[in-house]
Amino acid sequence: MTEQTHSRRGFLTTSAATFVALGTAAHAAGNDTIRVGLIGCGSPRGGRGRGAAENCVNAGPGVKLVAMADLFKDHLDFTLDFLNKKLGKDKVDVPEERRFVGWDAYQRLLEGKDIDLVILASPPGFRPIHLEAAVRAGKHVFAEKPVAVDGPGIRTVLRAVEEAKGKNLSLVSGLCWRYDTGMRETFKRVHAGAIGDILAMQTSYVTGELWHVERREGWSDVEWQVRNWLYFSWLSGDFNVEQHVHSLDKMAWVMKDEYPVKAMGLGGRQVRTQPEFGHIYDHHSVVYEYKNGVKLFSNCRQQPGKIVHDVSDHIWGTQGVCHIETSRPTKGGFRIKPHGGQAWAYRETADSLNPGMYQNEHDELIASIRTGKPINNGDYMTKSSLMAIMGRMATYTGQEITWEMALNSKERLGPENLAFGPYPVPPVARPGETKFV
Repeated sequence: MTEQTHSRRGFLTTSAATFVALGTAAHAAGNDTIRVGLIGCGSPRGGRGRGAAENCVNAGPGVKLVAMADLFKDHLDFTLDFLNKKLGKDKVDVPEERRFVGWDAYQRLLEGKDIDLVILASPPGFRPIHLEAAVRAGKHVFAEKPVAVDGPGIRTVLRAVEEAKGKNLSLVSGLCWRYDTGMRETFKRVHAGAIGDILAMQTSYVTGELWHVERREGWSDVEWQVRNWLYFSWLSGDFNVEQHVHSLDKMAWVMKDEYPVKAMGLGGRQVRTQPEFGHIYDHHSVVYEYKNGVKLFSNCRQQPGKIVHDVSDHIWGTQGVCHIETSRPTKGGFRIKPHGGQAWAYRETADSLNPGMYQNEHDELIASIRTGKPINNGDYMTKSSLMAIMGRMATYTGQEITWEMALNSKERLGPENLAFGPYPVPPVARPGETKFV
């Protein structure tokens, strides 16, 4: 699939600079409505769309959900009903004429002149074209993670990020740990030298099974795959990208957003082998190496059964160690242990527990629009997504993958044309046989 495959309808031709200037001025006083559109509503089984929408409209007075778009009508209807019941008409006003369904639903939503902010929460494989279109239309954006599943998608997003900067648009990422109070306090100390120079890092995202939807009669290959997007690399990037990107982004943050120069890894499909789980792996182990020789040992697993769960990060420095443990039963919070010094642990307070990282990211996004001081998380959200893609490339091919190889890869995942119809499940990757493209 080429980078020009997806045709797009025309958007508003009004000067983007004028649009943004007027929008910023209008919201600077903080006493008018910020109108939000949701692209990607999520299914009853899962999806960040409704959660992100709820956080967004609760980020202050005068924020309202006014438009929704999804590929599937049942997803839109379920989410709208859920949000109406939970939030009420003061926060949700989405009449029939602002409900859009189908492959071009996102385009029709973005044509709304009075929509200020869009939430992008469709499967990650669609994120590049949705983000590009949203920025082109002059909208502020909240983009769920990851923002792409392949090299061409990453390059599209990088261009959109720069365009958003030029238009003074806010672009906030769903890499939510960057907005967690405890994580911020911990990494502030690490960056200030609490454990000295970084020597090595380890990150784990080891969890159990996730949801899936049984195939129904009449569903095409593409519809079935999109409804089960977690299990197909063209939609999710595999879970080293879709889920583990959170952990990889934390390690990128530790390194002050310096990214590794190469990666080697192994992985496979050991337990989750049934056809309903597509063709992705159920475990990955990747060693990332930085220019200065620091290595990151990265592990993730999604397997059912009575197995240990571990979501944790460990950073070793010349003067101490930092432990971040956020999963049960190993939940230990945020701790720093200097060699021979006073140990430090983050203590949660009532203020830090509420609102939490999911709400913080939207609070700060809405505040940036109100004050006319845009936030742009585009650089790290794109590069952390590429770091995750780089790891998947290493595990799928069995080769050493450099940063430049991943960034410049010509492999575009997915069907040539986005439409319902036949699309056989790609074969499971076999290291040594699967080629880097």
